[in-house]
Amino acid sequence: MEPTVEVQQRLSPLLRQIGPALYELDPSFREDMRVPARIVADEELLREMSQDHSMLQLVNVTTLPGIQGFAIGMPDMHEGYGFPVGGVASTLLPHGVISPGGIGFDINCGVRLLSTGLLHGEVEALLPALAHDLARSIPTGFGRHGRLSLDLEQLERVLAEGVPYVVDVLGLGTREDLPNIEAGGHLSGADASRISVRARERGHDQLGTLGGGNHFIEVQRVERIYDREAAEAFGLFEGQLTVLIHTGSRGLGHQVCTDAVREMDRALAREGIRLVDRQLACAPFSSPEGQDYYAAMCAAANFAWCNRQVLTHRVREVFSRRLGSQPECWPRIVYDVAHNIAKVETYGGERLCVHRKGATRAFGPGNAELPAAYQQVGQPVFIPGSMGTASFVLAGRSESRAISLSSACHGAGRRMSRATAKRQVVGAELRKELNARGIIVECPSNAELAEEAPTAYKDVDRVVDTVEAAGIARKVARLVPLAVLKG
Repeated sequence: MEPTVEVQQRLSPLLRQIGPALYELDPSFREDMRVPARIVADEELLREMSQDHSMLQLVNVTTLPGIQGFAIGMPDMHEGYGFPVGGVASTLLPHGVISPGGIGFDINCGVRLLSTGLLHGEVEALLPALAHDLARSIPTGFGRHGRLSLDLEQLERVLAEGVPYVVDVLGLGTREDLPNIEAGGHLSGADASRISVRARERGHDQLGTLGGGNHFIEVQRVERIYDREAAEAFGLFEGQLTVLIHTGSRGLGHQVCTDAVREMDRALAREGIRLVDRQLACAPFSSPEGQDYYAAMCAAANFAWCNRQVLTHRVREVFSRRLGSQPECWPRIVYDVAHNIAKVETYGGERLCVHRKGATRAFGPGNAELPAAYQQVGQPVFIPGSMGTASFVLAGRSESRAISLSSACHGAGRRMSRATAKRQVVGAELRKELNARGIIVECPSNAELAEEAPTAYKDVDRVVDTVEAAGIARKVARLVPLAVLKG
């Protein structure tokens, strides 16, 4: 790949501002581009993006067969596998391609926000014990197993039926949870028979585990409300105790992506597809490889929603033990939204396969897929911070359809690689610093803590302000961390 300095010199002067916090690169930049490349950013975020290959990766995405409209990078965009993380692209069905790299290895990694009826001040003294109990009850780290081990039939039903099965048959949740999960926690295109034996082996005992890397469970306080109408609809108020869960499909989803990349690699020559980057391995959606992958990806997405559902059940158990069983202690699901997924959606009368990799769906008011309580204000959009920084709740705007294919960013976005963060940050000192600020940290490894240091990420306030300035979503609430459980 070209050196980053050359990419910056060639790309940056050619970006044309087409709206507030919205830039576009014309397809004339490179002869193989089929559509423009768009970036949601301000000048500082553009400068940070130019330090890696993410802009060039976004240009490469515009060359995919069947791509429609534009490829767009969110303000948290950074370099990823083939597609940049924070990238969104759609292809025309039935013959436009689907690319595993455009979804990511952690299929349906996503975020779930739980709210309580508790004020932080009422339970502040109990938080250390609560955080310790969460750490004892929820396995963290790569390759860890949970308390729940599924037999073959149970695993197949999880993959095929998603959260409704976990709630109705395994008793881990209530029917009231379902409307507040994207797609009700179940994608109908799932086919468990498309999941390999190896993927099943990796996933059968991982429901209810957090994983490693940037996954976390964070107990938070609602520090500020920006939009009272939307906050009321979402059930949020200042001083409130909330919980944010960030994790995905664990080893099962990773294996599904690995299997699909191999299969699509072999299909490229037959389909006559020439790629500028082999990490963009893909196949027509209508091809056997495309259909197999889509069915497997939907099943892995169902698994991820079930994982967050089991984690929700564990959190509820801990809250009941430590804070009591009164109704206000019961963590309620505000919403659960994926940020590594492909969905079939309709825009301008065309059926498109929308790839969101490190990007969150952000439907505006009136969308039929939203719960009735959110119809007037739009979909909740969650943009987590990074342990020591704030997280945000936003509400999707109708304008996001035209600007960004109804998509927003999924976090602050890395500005520093994990290796660089480990060289620059001393994990033990970071732990002390966070503790000194009143943030309880439960993480078994100082090295992994250093990888996820707040300084390794972009300024989340700037990122969120950019999303709002671009007209994609509006700020509803700002949440600050009280206790963090890291993978």
